[in-house]
Amino acid sequence: MHTEATRDTQQPLPPNASDDSLELAATAPGLLRVIKRNGSVVPYTDDKIAVAITKAFLAVEGGTAAASSRIHDTVARLAEQVTATFQRRMPSGGTLHIEDIQDQVELALMRAGEHKVARDYVIYREARAQERKRARSEEVAQPHPSIRITGADGSLQPLDMGRLQTIITEACEGLAEVDGALIERETLKNLYDGVAQKDVNTALVMTARTLVEREPNYSYVTARLLLDSLRAEALSFLGVATAATHHEMAELYARALPAYIAKGIEHELLAPNLADYDLDKLGAALNHERDQQFAYLGLQTLYDRYFIHKDDVRFELPQIFFMRVAMGLAIEEPQKEERAIEFYNLLSSFDYMASTPTLFNAGTLRPQLSSCYLTTVPDDLGGIYSALRDNALLSKFAGGLGNDWTPVRALGAYIKGTNGKSQGVVPFLKVVNDTAVAVNQGGKRKGAVCAYLETWHLDIEEFLELRKNTGDDRRRTHDMNTANWIPDLFMKRVFDDGPWTLFSPSDVPDLHDLTGKAFEERYEYYEAMAGYGKLKLHKTIAAKDLWRKMLSMLFETGHPWITFKDPCNLRSPQQHVGVVHSSNLCTEITLNTSPDEIAVCNLGSVNLPQHIVDGKLDLEKLRRTVSTAVRMLDNVIDINYYSVPQAKNSNFRHRPVGLGLMGFQDALYLQHLAYGSEAAVAFADRSMEAISYFAIQASCELADERGAYESFDGSLWSKGILPLDSQQILIEQRGQKYIDVDLSESLDWAPLRERAKKGIRNSNIMAIAPTATISNIVGVSQSIEPTYQNLYVKSNLSGEFTVINPYLVHDLKARGLWDPVMVNDLKYYDGSVQQIDRIPQDLKDLYATAFEVDTKWIVEAASRRQKWLDQAQSLNLYIAGASGKKLDVTYRMAWFRGLKTTYYLRALAATSTEKSTITTGTLNAVSSGGQETLNAAPQPAPVPLACSIDNPDCEACQ
Repeated sequence: MHTEATRDTQQPLPPNASDDSLELAATAPGLLRVIKRNGSVVPYTDDKIAVAITKAFLAVEGGTAAASSRIHDTVARLAEQVTATFQRRMPSGGTLHIEDIQDQVELALMRAGEHKVARDYVIYREARAQERKRARSEEVAQPHPSIRITGADGSLQPLDMGRLQTIITEACEGLAEVDGALIERETLKNLYDGVAQKDVNTALVMTARTLVEREPNYSYVTARLLLDSLRAEALSFLGVATAATHHEMAELYARALPAYIAKGIEHELLAPNLADYDLDKLGAALNHERDQQFAYLGLQTLYDRYFIHKDDVRFELPQIFFMRVAMGLAIEEPQKEERAIEFYNLLSSFDYMASTPTLFNAGTLRPQLSSCYLTTVPDDLGGIYSALRDNALLSKFAGGLGNDWTPVRALGAYIKGTNGKSQGVVPFLKVVNDTAVAVNQGGKRKGAVCAYLETWHLDIEEFLELRKNTGDDRRRTHDMNTANWIPDLFMKRVFDDGPWTLFSPSDVPDLHDLTGKAFEERYEYYEAMAGYGKLKLHKTIAAKDLWRKMLSMLFETGHPWITFKDPCNLRSPQQHVGVVHSSNLCTEITLNTSPDEIAVCNLGSVNLPQHIVDGKLDLEKLRRTVSTAVRMLDNVIDINYYSVPQAKNSNFRHRPVGLGLMGFQDALYLQHLAYGSEAAVAFADRSMEAISYFAIQASCELADERGAYESFDGSLWSKGILPLDSQQILIEQRGQKYIDVDLSESLDWAPLRERAKKGIRNSNIMAIAPTATISNIVGVSQSIEPTYQNLYVKSNLSGEFTVINPYLVHDLKARGLWDPVMVNDLKYYDGSVQQIDRIPQDLKDLYATAFEVDTKWIVEAASRRQKWLDQAQSLNLYIAGASGKKLDVTYRMAWFRGLKTTYYLRALAATSTEKSTITTGTLNAVSSGGQETLNAAPQPAPVPLACSIDNPDCEACQ
């Protein structure tokens, strides 16, 4: 009989595996891939088409000598026609399903007039489809003898053990050291006669979840079991199927995409222009195997907060979600199908992830895709309340805000219009705080804002106390972030034990816009005027006293953060058109602002461990990823919804983007490098250099295609001054005495300097954001953070999740050290390996947690990255045994090493508790002078809020 075209002969790819040859086949011109029914993906070849058609002819006409010549010629012509059809449809390559190929074979036979052969071919296809259907039916029709399921209509049906076993088997495919039989047994213990169908899946998920502590791969099993209920929910709503297994999604994804687009447009949740795509072509590109990449936390996070829903029914599945985002970002591309597939492949492979606002809103009716907005508040009542209105509108559509409040006159300053005195900045900040709480971003999360104030402002001392829990609550902002905007001159005065004078900006208005030596000269001029009695409203204090208060408030309240004005400005590529007056909500964006311009930044992050191949950074893969990512980010600017005109004007004029990275700690694990080591610092340097090089190169290439940004002339780029070179500007302006930065490089930057002079597409290109939520989605460590704990419970809006370090488990298993006692010890020691005697020292070094890594390594690695960044990085600092001296040394070092900004301070006091394990009954002193904790079952430690974005109420940046 006949055989199916491209009969399944190869084994499917293992979960989470990547095949570079197949990836290249998907993107190289004219190269096609085929999804087979078992879910595997293989290259398209002409010979299999020819074999299938030949067998169809032979079945009808026989193999006589007379027939063979005609069959040979006809088959060659028809096979060529089928292949040409796909090459016309997908000139840049793509992915087909086996059914697409069989449809074209059937059509080619009909067009050629071979009706008898075509009829037989159709009958054969239908017979084979019925055989597959019967096989599936026989496979799953195994009713449980005593457990019945209550359906939605109240009817009782026997529990289908066959399907239960199929779902569990699929969930365990390709994963080492997981036991499907164990999941089945434990699940059945939790079921009862009359249980609801949805509770069966819940029992499966909960059973697998409890095993994560034993083996990290159970997190993938849990995610796949959760997918079963997600598929049923979405496919039922779309009218595609009532339920489906993972392998059945190889066919169903292509059918689900057009149904999803139609439903989304019908319910006014998706932009109507998404229907203008060739949905068959995009559907064929969906790779169901990538559903297998999710760990449980990532998939649950997507389901709870990202998937499109109607009446609380999620009808978006993971691959459709990524395609929706890709379609939204490619909508204005000339070859939008090809670009959408390119963007989809980058997102769904986890090589790169767009920021949360982009994931939320791409392809919707209001595509607010940007992450950060920076504003300057003017010194007049109308301007102040206009800025508050802008805050509300920007916050409403999911933007994180950074407000520069330095221009507003200080408490006691003269107001000419009323012949009265100002109440200063603080009362207005209270209103900002309450506005952020009131405008809750469509119910998804609270508004998030950070207020910045320069260190010479006369209200700075009261500003430092805004987050205190004591004092007049009318002068407190418990829900708002605050940050110090510190000029270099203040830090010099701290180092030199000099005085510091505070002014009202109404008396010294030009200080706000001056930087470097120009600021120093003007500031000293105003100090002299104050000394002569020509400026009545001022106050002189010791710089060290103010610095000490800054650090004490930072330790006590977590605010204000420490950020540095001069590095942000002196190294800004855009200093010819304005001044950087503040950073953003998460301190990684450094863009110009003015009363007429609200700076906007669009974020996304490279998943660094995805680019570690055989223990080394794969530069060619990284180049491809960065090139596509920069294009996606640039597209955001044109597609984005702007709620205020100043934001649109600024974004179109300068076109800044912020490409960052995540999973730095994972990348170190893959290379077996300890975070606290020179090797890790060197890797931070070299990896950021490569990202910087490729990002600048990609922006230059976009400029060749689309033109340079409007304000390019006069920028540092136009002078061939790249981020590395701008360090010399900072050194010259600050003075060599006050700075020590590394200036080494490993790539050939000279050609790129020359190319940048000709034009670049984006005024700013790189910024490292926190990435807490998107790193959860792809299952890697947050941004550039060291591991907080090797075993902990993570809490967010999706619930509580046990997270265990899979790299540690792998290494312990390799040395025969992984057992229930080790799990218990890790719980007992809050995820730390340092006190567990049987763990070798090299693993203790490698798996040191955030508070066990000396802070100097975090600062040093950040300094190496900073030289390659045209913006900044969201840098949390971890200090164990925190004291005033340690804080002083750490933050002085941050400035001395050329950092632009810092973010949260995470400090542990010098004392903790003694504990005992139940298992061994032995006391182990964690530190002296503590309290014993006896007879308590060890539990995974809770992870702290290492970043405000990690707070369940905030995902404003990423």
